[in-house]
Amino acid sequence: MNIHPTRTESAIARHAPQGVLGAVAIGALMLAASVLVRANPGPVPSVEAAAAKSYVWKEYRIRMRDGVRLFTAVASPDDGRDYPILLERTPYGASPNQARHPQLQSEFAQAGYIFVFQDVRGRYESEGVFTQNTPQRPSHRSSTDVDESTDTYDTIDWLVKNVAHNNHHVGLRGISYPGFFAAVGMIDAHPALRAVSPQAAEADWFIGDDVHQHGALLLDSSLGWMSACLHLVPGRSATQCADSGMQFGTPDDYEFFLNLGPIRNVDAHILHGSVGSWTELMEHGRYDSYWKQRNELPFIRDIRPAVLMVGGWYDANDFYGTLHIYQRLISASPRASTYLIIGPWYHGQWHVDDGSGIDQLSFEQPTSEFFVRQVELPFFEYYLKDGKKLNLPRAQAFDTGLNRWRQFGTWPPQDTESRKLYLQKHGVLALDVPSEDDADRVYDEYISDPNSPVPYTPILTTDMDPKYMARDQRFVRRRPDVLIYESAPLAEDLTLAGPITPHLSVSTSGTDCDWIVKLIDVYPVAPAAYVPSAAQKLVAPEPSAMAGFQRLVRGDVMRSKFRSSLETPEPMTPNAVSSIEFVMDDVLHTFKKGHRVMVQIQSSWFPLVDRNPQSFVDIYTASTRDFQTAMQRVYHSRAEPSYLALQVLRQRDSDGSGRQ
Repeated sequence: MNIHPTRTESAIARHAPQGVLGAVAIGALMLAASVLVRANPGPVPSVEAAAAKSYVWKEYRIRMRDGVRLFTAVASPDDGRDYPILLERTPYGASPNQARHPQLQSEFAQAGYIFVFQDVRGRYESEGVFTQNTPQRPSHRSSTDVDESTDTYDTIDWLVKNVAHNNHHVGLRGISYPGFFAAVGMIDAHPALRAVSPQAAEADWFIGDDVHQHGALLLDSSLGWMSACLHLVPGRSATQCADSGMQFGTPDDYEFFLNLGPIRNVDAHILHGSVGSWTELMEHGRYDSYWKQRNELPFIRDIRPAVLMVGGWYDANDFYGTLHIYQRLISASPRASTYLIIGPWYHGQWHVDDGSGIDQLSFEQPTSEFFVRQVELPFFEYYLKDGKKLNLPRAQAFDTGLNRWRQFGTWPPQDTESRKLYLQKHGVLALDVPSEDDADRVYDEYISDPNSPVPYTPILTTDMDPKYMARDQRFVRRRPDVLIYESAPLAEDLTLAGPITPHLSVSTSGTDCDWIVKLIDVYPVAPAAYVPSAAQKLVAPEPSAMAGFQRLVRGDVMRSKFRSSLETPEPMTPNAVSSIEFVMDDVLHTFKKGHRVMVQIQSSWFPLVDRNPQSFVDIYTASTRDFQTAMQRVYHSRAEPSYLALQVLRQRDSDGSGRQ
């Protein structure tokens, strides 16, 4: 694909918003845009030579309804034909000099699209003030009442009226933070917006995306990301964004964060108030109005465009958003054409490599190529070019145990059965209820020391390890502060499809603590067998690289003080048995015959999750003296059971009868 700089020109369009403004009549708004004059616009990412189309690059500043102008770059095929517009709104730099345009792929370039990239307000070359996850306005009743959905509306309205040779059909997509802008952009959508694909989009930053899991701070990811990008002023380049984060001075972030001490030292010793988003985060340690205003799920209703939700089973950043935006679409927009695909990917991997594996895990096929060619491109082709046929299932997901795609009418699948996997004495995991009668109090215990927290990954890293879910979990097996429960080898395949809900009967000697639950697939170890060699001598065969591998299927954390309410934290009563229940993100995984099911329970996961002092305090202002060791107990009698509630997919025989 060839990109040519444009000549200098200007354009003016008038726009009278309707849909997003409700029934309130307002005067027409003048939206002006001017092409930016650049002597050398710089190279734009090229695609394979097979993409023969020639593209022209033009840059505009499009005026929003409140007068703020947003930098917008447009790459159009230079052949005089009409094409749909494919828009991405980003906080990470839309200029062609940034080389950050995954949309310019050979498949889409060959098919023919007008690619549009826009800096959201307050970022890079756009005017205005950047707001972290801009709160959605409940209504748009004036010409200056703006949020990300109105900015999307105004942008699309200008594009379809002023970009030559567009067919008046617009698609919107993005990954991660741009996925958030895609999700809110479909709210009160412009009539020309026909198809939207939020990919790895966040939905709620306190419950499960990017920053928190059930109220526990995701330290490694949130701090590294915020310090690197979210303090930037307009005009800073994406290269500066990537290089301007914290300098650890060590290849081991575990050591760095442990030596740093209480989390209040991050700002006191390192950031010094330079990252506004981090300062705001530290001021809102519970689910208050700050976080509720940034939850877009209540506003996702009556969505008109077709939607393709995309996520990855190994996405350590924004998998919660993928699942819950999809569920909200199904419940609050039943007339929308909604599709879901979940692949075996870490965060954004489907546009990073071919998706054939992660670390030691092999998926035996290029799953990313399948997604782009068989799902994403056909979706946009159908809805933006009035295609005649679309053979996409409403939901499809990759079974990470069998390495194959499965198709469903909806997600989670309806053809499942609820089962309970109980923790038992002697580290046993079984489907049977514990046999101890009500008079027995049976438990396992360990000492949790916040000054020696359990690591979350076996490798040295100076940023969150995006592949930590694919790492062998045997690296913690000798720690005394990790409880391990394991089933017998399975007599037949066991397929889990849907959420996992731990129900724990626990106690702590402190007044707060964390409970981390990990569900693991344990690969069989080949028996010690000897076979005759050519010389008739007995030799041991080479062991399989995956023999005994402990594969993390799903892991999550629950901060005890939020066990009853994320809004109103409450202390634990020392040494009193309490019930801890929370919902972990969904899985689609088959534990094969001969494999074992394992559950690990611990009270730290550092520095993926910040350290809990194990005393009931505001952790973000806690001092060293607030940190204390605690005795943790997990109970598993008939009267005080601990178990995981699972959704088991029914297998179908050839005659259609169900079996487990």
